[in-house]
This record gives sequence, structure tokens and C-alpha cells, in this order.
Amino acid sequence: MNILKNYAFTLCLIGGILIGGISGVIFGEGATIVKPVGDVFLNLIFALIVPLVFFSVSSAICNMKQSNMVGKVIRNIIFVFMATALIAAVVAYTFTLFYNPLEGIDKTDFLLNTVQQVQINQLSSSEIFVNTFTVSDFTQLLTKANLLPLIIFSILFGMATAFSGEKGKPVADFLNAVTNVILKMMNMIMYAAPIGLGCYFANTVGRLGEQILNGYLHVFLLYLMLTCIIFFGINSIYVLLAGGKKGLVSFWKNMLTPSLTAIATSSSAACIPVNIEASKRMGVPANIAETVIPLGTNMHKDGSVMSAIIKIIFLLTIFGQESMVSSNMFMIIGVALLVGAVVGAIPSGGMTGELLICSIFGFSPELAGTLLIIATIVDIPATLLNSTGNVVCSLLVTRLSEGKDWVKQIATENVD
Repeated sequence: MNILKNYAFTLCLIGGILIGGISGVIFGEGATIVKPVGDVFLNLIFALIVPLVFFSVSSAICNMKQSNMVGKVIRNIIFVFMATALIAAVVAYTFTLFYNPLEGIDKTDFLLNTVQQVQINQLSSSEIFVNTFTVSDFTQLLTKANLLPLIIFSILFGMATAFSGEKGKPVADFLNAVTNVILKMMNMIMYAAPIGLGCYFANTVGRLGEQILNGYLHVFLLYLMLTCIIFFGINSIYVLLAGGKKGLVSFWKNMLTPSLTAIATSSSAACIPVNIEASKRMGVPANIAETVIPLGTNMHKDGSVMSAIIKIIFLLTIFGQESMVSSNMFMIIGVALLVGAVVGAIPSGGMTGELLICSIFGFSPELAGTLLIIATIVDIPATLLNSTGNVVCSLLVTRLSEGKDWVKQIATENVD
């Protein structure tokens, strides 16, 4: 009975998503009838994302600054983000050398049937840089499309509050109090998750099924295989390094709800609240969880890096330039890191990433539409890796910032 009580919500969530997935397979595009229900649920969550990011990041930075930890934690975050993204890129690149997603496909007919005409809105490098990190007006921060500028603003606000000393203490208390209230609101909304996520997932499966089968099945299967390797294998290695065997048990014990939320929503932003909560249950300090998770949502995208590798290999192969795959390893991995970790932070950055790949490797911008189809069909597993990878990073940052003994102690408490 205790097991049923403890996992009742998770079982309901699994049931809702399974029913939604089966409905999407059976009814196809007819499943869009339940889309409004899923949209209402997601809109409730999205409405809380901006205040949650602002208050949680500001309060976390303020608390860390007061304990003189902020510099060390930020350095560790950057190191962990870069290292895990690089490993994901190398794994994806290595596997594409052994499994060609276009093997056995008539490439001429494939191109004729899939090349899309797209509207090109190319940005200069300076415009990309400015749009990535800043907005021109405060009101533009109040949208989830500009999360990275909002995070930078929140970090500065938190540091300014901490530097204000006693005069800033009322503001620091207010930030902490509002963060707790918003997290409570999110918990209330999540009671509707089994129905809301189930309906949204039904629409997603019904909409994507035909695209996956229309010439891109091999690409999808390759990405699923890579997803399993990273999600179960590489992530487990990271967690073992962070917290040992007991930390690993604690990790997988608390990862089901964040994973299901990522799969059902295909939105890393929507997963911020559940990822923060899961990280805290694993023993990650609140100030680290509330900094790593929001920042990682924009800057740490292992799934997108892997997707970029496949897109580049896809183009080189379909135009008969397979020799470039093995001779340009560093260039391919470098571009994938740029597309996945930097361009992904730009509002509507997806198409910018596709255009960047085409431009660097000398292909027509019209092929960006074809790459966008690949991004669409791998969006669910990519979101799973992008989102849950942030939880893994919070554990690694905790390990580097707090020390091995601390992590072992927390892991023991969680398992016991």
C-alpha cells in the first residue's frame, strides 16, 4: 500500500501518456481533437516559467553570493556543460560512421520528394550574438522566448541584491518567499498532468507518425539508438562519478516524472519545475538546482548537439560527400556544438541552426527545410536528452562544488 501511495501520481502519469500515445497511433491526425486540452495544461505551466526563472535564479545567485560560492559554481557549470556536450557529439559522430541512415535509399528520389522551399531570414553574426544574450526592452524579458536574456538579468539582479547587504535583505527574503509560492503553484497545476500531458502526447504522436515513416525512418531509428545510449549509459556513468552507487539509485528513483514530462511535452522549458524538484530530492542544494536547470534549458542541449551531427552527416551523405565525414571530424563536431549549445538559445533559433549548417558546408539554404523535418521527428527524444541532462549536470556541479563526501552523505539519506 505504501508503494502504491508513493507512486500513485507517477502511475497515473504513465497511464495518461500511454493512453495518449496509443490514441495517437490509432487515430492519427484525428487525435488533434484533444489538442486544446493539452494546450490549456501547457499554457498554465508556461505562464509560470518566466516568474519561476526570475525569482529562482535571482534568489539562488543571491544566496550563493552571500556564501561566496557563486564564482566557483558558475565555473563548474560552464565546464560541465561543455564537457557533456562534447561527449554527446563524439558519441553521435562515432555511431554515424558505422550506421548510415541513408543506406539503401534512392537519394535522387528522396531529394525530389523532401526538399522544402523555406522563407530565408538570415542573420549576421553580430545580430545572432546580440539576440542571444540581450533584448532591447524590459518587457521583452517577460516571455519564455527570451529565457537566456532573462537568466542573465536574473543573475545580475541576484548579485546586486547580495551586494546591497542589509539594505537588500528584504528583497532577498522576498525572492526566496516568492520562489516557494511559485513552486507550490506548479505542484498544484501538476495534479492535472496525467490528463493534460496525455492529450498533448496523443496529438504529437498522431501528427508525427506519417513524417517518420515518409523517408526518415532510418534517421529516427539511429537517433533512438543514440538516445538510449546517452540516457541510460552515459548518464549513469556521470551519476556514478557524482554520487557513487547510492547516488545512482537515488537518480533513477527520481527521474521517471521528469523523463515522462519531457517526452510528453517536447519542451525543455516546461520541464524546468519538475527538474528542479527532482534535483532537490536527489540532494542537490536549492541554489545550485535553481541555477543549473534554468541556465541549462538554454545553454545545455546534448540532444540538439546529437541532432546537429546527424543533420550534417545526412547532407554530406545524400550529396555523395561521404569522404568529408571521416576527414572533417573536428569541423563537424565543432559546428554541432555551435548549433546545439549556442544557436539553440536564440528565439526561433532552430531555423537559424539549419541555415548555419547549410552555409558552413556550402549547401543551398533551401535544404534548411529538409533539416527542419529531421529536427521535428527527433524532437521528442532530443528533448528527453536536453531536459534530463540538466538534472545530471546539477549533480555533477554539486559534486565539483560541494565535494565527494557531501554527495555521498546526501545520497545515503535519499536512499534510506
